[in-house]
Amino acid sequence: MTARDKERYSRQIVFPGIGETGQQRLLDARVVVVGCGALGSFQAGALARAGIGYLGIIDRDYVELSNLQRQWLFDQCDVEQGLPKSIAAARQLAAINSDIRIEPVVADLVPGNADDLLSECDLILDGTDNFETRYLINDYAVSHARPWVYGAAVGSYGISMAVVPGKTACLRCVYPDPPPGAQPTCETAGVLGSVTALIASLQVSEAIKILCGAEPSRKITTVDVWTGEIRQIAEPGPDPQCPACGLRQFPYLNGERRAPVSLCGRNAVQIHERARPLDLRELAERLAPLGLVRANEFALRFETPPYLLTIFPDGRAIVKGTTDVGVARSLYARYIGG
Repeated sequence: MTARDKERYSRQIVFPGIGETGQQRLLDARVVVVGCGALGSFQAGALARAGIGYLGIIDRDYVELSNLQRQWLFDQCDVEQGLPKSIAAARQLAAINSDIRIEPVVADLVPGNADDLLSECDLILDGTDNFETRYLINDYAVSHARPWVYGAAVGSYGISMAVVPGKTACLRCVYPDPPPGAQPTCETAGVLGSVTALIASLQVSEAIKILCGAEPSRKITTVDVWTGEIRQIAEPGPDPQCPACGLRQFPYLNGERRAPVSLCGRNAVQIHERARPLDLRELAERLAPLGLVRANEFALRFETPPYLLTIFPDGRAIVKGTTDVGVARSLYARYIGG
């Protein structure tokens, strides 16, 4: 630890739970934040300020005006430039702490890239907006004995839980399968920035404890910032019959459960089943006669009312204006190709 580090993190070092030993562990740590929206952007900012030595940020999406109400690392310039969230976040984080390594990844976390993106990390933070990706994280974390911290928020309600494989319950011990039926989203139920900040703070606190060698809280915490209600229940511990940590079944990691994802916070479907490199410049020229096109090195946005397609270099696309997977696939095939 350098003299500069000791000065920068002096208020953390003096805290008995961290000290110089804990701070050095943070400086040596490698953390990946999956999803850089309301939860993930706060997590990434807090971890950068805490001195996490390596910070990976994985996000598939781009910055929109409606994000600014609750997503802490973005501003109006990012919206105007149509920047991917991970790129915009990395630029802001570099200004916050230039002494750490920040690696943005513009991608969707899927079974095919999970090992490449997560294999070198010491801990994973959940900043996602859907159960499918959370179960993928859980499968990977349990199968590779990596701690991760689950979190979710919608409306004024939020929940968090630390998962340390072999010590605590995993996500599937508590929720063996995704909740049935339609679930509230940020678009249908709204969301308060205060609850996302609170849940992300709880997640970061658990992450720092784990990285410093302290025991996780072993509690499931739920909060409602509108009613002021806070509840904690003891997590049940590993379940011998849990599909993941008990029976060692990992269908989300093996790719047995994967489909286009309807995104939180907007009327949109993501298409990620035809991964292949795309030349965005060539595609922009081809689409220009057909509608409004905006492109940069990170993504291409093509407007054909009432739809807006955002296309990424890896072949992935977000189709805004529908929740019908069939319509989204049809638009993808029509304008990008099958």
